[in-house]
Amino acid sequence: MICVLARIRLEPGSRERFLQIFSRVVPQVRAEKGCIEYGPLEALATNIPTQIRDDPDTIYVLEKWESLEALEAHLVAPHMVEYRREVRPMVKEVGLYILQPIELQGEKPAEGSLR
Repeated sequence: MICVLARIRLEPGSRERFLQIFSRVVPQVRAEKGCIEYGPLEALATNIPTQIRDDPDTIYVLEKWESLEALEAHLVAPHMVEYRREVRPMVKEVGLYILQPIELQGEKPAEGSLR
């Protein structure tokens, strides 16, 4: 399993429009072969001192894919190419963490789960 945490920094004032466009592509992504999970997140303000602070114009996308091949196919899918073209003027920066689970000694995670 491959996990992706995408961080999308938006131009100020573009959050609502971005989320409208994003919400249209989510069902198409979730229907892709190899997609386990795909959805947007936002920072939750807490009093936890070690929390990394972010501004309200930052959106995260949590993704889980069956394989690196499924993720690579997702990135070039026609609906993703169109989505990126449409949101480009609203996006200041995109960064991806591409991660895989660590199997701890004596433990095997359940399918689609980190534990």
